[in-house]
Amino acid sequence: MMRARKVTGLPARGAVLVAALALASAPYLAQAQTPTDPAASEAPADAAPPVRSGMSESVAAVVNDEIISTYDLAQRMRLVIATSGVQPTEQNLPQFQREALVGLVDERLQMHELHRVEKEQKMSLIADDQEVDEEIAAMGKENNLGFEQFKAQLAAQGIGIDTLRAQIRAQTSWSRWIRGRYGSRLRIGEDQIKAMQERISSAAAKPQYQISEVFLDANRVGGMEVAVNGANQLVTQMQQGAPFSAVARQFSASATAASGGDVGWISSGEIAPEVEAAVAEMRPGQLSKPIPVRDGVYIIYLRDKRSGSDATVVNLKQAAVALAENAPQDQIDAASAKLMALRAKVTGCGDLEAQAAKTPGVVAGDLGEAEIKDLAPSFRDAAQNLQPGQVSQPIRTAAGLHLLAVCGKRSGGQEAMSHDQIENRLYGQQLSMIARRYMRDLRNSATVETR
Repeated sequence: MMRARKVTGLPARGAVLVAALALASAPYLAQAQTPTDPAASEAPADAAPPVRSGMSESVAAVVNDEIISTYDLAQRMRLVIATSGVQPTEQNLPQFQREALVGLVDERLQMHELHRVEKEQKMSLIADDQEVDEEIAAMGKENNLGFEQFKAQLAAQGIGIDTLRAQIRAQTSWSRWIRGRYGSRLRIGEDQIKAMQERISSAAAKPQYQISEVFLDANRVGGMEVAVNGANQLVTQMQQGAPFSAVARQFSASATAASGGDVGWISSGEIAPEVEAAVAEMRPGQLSKPIPVRDGVYIIYLRDKRSGSDATVVNLKQAAVALAENAPQDQIDAASAKLMALRAKVTGCGDLEAQAAKTPGVVAGDLGEAEIKDLAPSFRDAAQNLQPGQVSQPIRTAAGLHLLAVCGKRSGGQEAMSHDQIENRLYGQQLSMIARRYMRDLRNSATVETR
């Protein structure tokens, strides 16, 4: 996992943005408007974006002599709320304000750098109005909305279209510059690919996790305490229904933010030890508590989990006759005869349930997939020795007598990544690292004053 700001992608696309627009709450946002503008606190939630007035604006920040006004900040806060799906509250409003301001500062620095390069190298880097509007039109199209309808959706939540245009213009232009300047120079060596192949091979026997992440960079948000508090608020909001992918796009400082926090499948040793320890205790579908690491805080969503390649996974069905643990031998013999008669009619997993339904007193069902080592001892030997399509002899348990059918059997773990997949992953990681360092240098050399 790379801990770099995203260099590609939009803050949110199509369905996420339109579906979340209704979540932007005017009463809280009114607090972020200019204090000297009485209309800001009185505007209804469905009002059009406030008219920009230089007399009512004050300065939120100054970036290399360029002003970010309180109007700009309030507009960006509205956009962050709408695209994250997080309900604004008195507790998390400072987090929205901080995220909006950091985003605006970074975009100003990026645009200043792009203008500088354009002037020095006599080249065009900044996306024009047509490119930006095409992106916005595509966002609306995903929701069967035309451009004007999409603008109306934004305006209904007090978001001016120019606010979205500015964000898309900066992100699109910056992504194009990073890839244009560094992408063609990056070379992934065969030794790097081989080293990664060896790491993947050595970790193949370990459990693997399919995860999504949100990473709050402590240096970016103002310290570890701020990051932890912000992570706790985001976890609460996601537990209440805020989409993980939308939250990741707006709040995560990881390179995976552009893809909604999707990390994909990872093995032991590929993530921070603190994160790995937490994930190992989680169940698929579970959201972690905030996980502090050296330079920030992670929130992890465990989408799936699978065994390493040294495990054998079987897909099972069963047919059973219920028997008490202390059932007399004549009942056991009768149940066994019934199941043996059924077994003679069954050709495999495909007709086990149908044939069992014709036999009074027999109940059949799908047991799904499981590792052989995790099965009950009475089932384990049968699952180990049977081949797919075979049905066991009757097996006695405390609950009754069972026929076990093996529907499938496979080795655990992921398929090996191809040479090209490894090369592409390494390329993306290195490009993200370069972008992170570039932004760090721009911040260090900039004059940024917040008010």
